[in-house]
Amino acid sequence: MKIAVLGVGGIGSTFAAQLADAGHDVTVIARNRRLEQVSRDGGIRTADGVVATTVAGELPTDVDFDLILVTVLAHQVTPLLPRITASRGRTVMFMFNTFDSLSTLQDAVGDRFAFGFPAIAAQIDADGVLRASIQSRGVLTTVTDAQWAEVFTAAGIPAVTTSDMESWLRSHAAFAAPFMITVAEAHRAQRGISWSRARELAAAKDEAFALVRELGNEIIPAMHAVVGKVPATLTAGLLWVASRVPAARATGAAGYAEPRALIDAMMTVANRSLPALARVRPQS
Repeated sequence: MKIAVLGVGGIGSTFAAQLADAGHDVTVIARNRRLEQVSRDGGIRTADGVVATTVAGELPTDVDFDLILVTVLAHQVTPLLPRITASRGRTVMFMFNTFDSLSTLQDAVGDRFAFGFPAIAAQIDADGVLRASIQSRGVLTTVTDAQWAEVFTAAGIPAVTTSDMESWLRSHAAFAAPFMITVAEAHRAQRGISWSRARELAAAKDEAFALVRELGNEIIPAMHAVVGKVPATLTAGLLWVASRVPAARATGAAGYAEPRALIDAMMTVANRSLPALARVRPQS
């Protein structure tokens, strides 16, 4: 199949490498330093070598892609929508953390719309080498389209489907935002967070899950439902410990942009004060 991957950070690069290695015709669209890296390498460089792909600086609008996979951060997608809309991709799958309603994206691309969430931990090191870990147990990569779940699974990214992606994403964001703040703060300070800060972040998690329920969304999948019911003291303990685990702390290198955007989206959707989330929202 002919596939374009728009945004080749850790997640997009993992999909591009796995899909190309499985025999698909993959085009990666990158910008700035990442474009220089993939152009130099002729594809995605992993610890095992380079997986060859076509490289482009912008999404072609004259190519009949079977799939356009959009893996930029949620707040980066708006300026890309005109070109995505003008493209000839048969399916456009957005794949990122978001708390917003999916209706805007769906309206932009019509019946070509699909959405997914990656169960992948991945980073690009300073030399442009992809380091990735693909989840194969527990919460798997989740998408709205069964065909693409099969394609991803066959390419070594185990995937399942859900009919209620909005509930899935909001459930995930409710815990992900406090967790990402935890590891980002620990990474920046190079030490674990304080107990008082862990309690603040646990309260933010509880407030976020309460908002998800208030909006009428189901807490899914089962693992998210369990996390949502964990008492605040236990949540605080888990965050306190996570901030002291080197592997968890390393993921905080991604910084504050994503959790800040998630909290901002929660506040916009709630249209009311969310004091616990406001207290932990990163300012920079």
